[in-house]
Amino acid sequence: MEIKPLAFDSLGVRSAATFVQTDKKILVDPGADVGPKRYGLPPSTTELNRLSQLSQIIRDHAKEAEILIISHYHHDHYFPDADFYDDKILLIKHPRKDINYSQRQRSAELLNWVGKKPKKIEFADGKTFKFKKTTISFSPAVWHGETNSKSGFVLMCSISSGREKLLHAADVQGPQLEAATQWIIDENPDFLLVSGCPTMFLGSKLPPQALEQSNKNLIKILQQTRVKTMILDHHLVRDLNYKDKIERVLKSARELNKRVITAAEYLGKPVELLEAQRKSLWE
Repeated sequence: MEIKPLAFDSLGVRSAATFVQTDKKILVDPGADVGPKRYGLPPSTTELNRLSQLSQIIRDHAKEAEILIISHYHHDHYFPDADFYDDKILLIKHPRKDINYSQRQRSAELLNWVGKKPKKIEFADGKTFKFKKTTISFSPAVWHGETNSKSGFVLMCSISSGREKLLHAADVQGPQLEAATQWIIDENPDFLLVSGCPTMFLGSKLPPQALEQSNKNLIKILQQTRVKTMILDHHLVRDLNYKDKIERVLKSARELNKRVITAAEYLGKPVELLEAQRKSLWE
């Protein structure tokens, strides 16, 4: 199994786009965006240039992929009017069940845009699909972070081929909740990509205990699964001091001889937290 993060927050944009190659070519969450406002400032030129660069990389890989997965309908996870959906198998979040108003509207717009151009469209919530030697399993819809999140629901997915298994858990924001944590543990992946706690909201949109719960769940996953590499990225690394916030998790990983790293570090690239650096980029 070849795992290639294409765009993530540690690479400078909001995204969790990941290309996976087994005997099938799969792209999870083919989208990217930048935060519209941070510190009261719009995106810098540096961020917009990076978005253009990484968006093209995503589009190129999407055209190559046979299967496209959309975990939910936020614009950093799919491109709504792309030209790469033709003749693809789309495995997507159900557009009408367990979904909030804005995502329901966006899903309808996407389905109207793609029409009958894809080879097949499957609503993937809680289902398992078999493609030759590759199996793709989806969680039931889980909250986008905390219970009753205004952001709605997302899907996690696991991709297995032979004895290898990758689990992609975008936007569970921690994970915060026991349901998401337990699904990850039950799937028992070798490789985990997970969105960490959005610590930039602690004390405002999130209670302080959200970080504590996230760290507790991440340690539980490290202890109770065969995960060797955890890419912990996305919401977490919108905080320049993210490593200080997850020191307990990093310590646990070291004790268990496991890796907890960003997508940039996995690729051997510098960590560039452009959104978190927006003030200095404008200066």
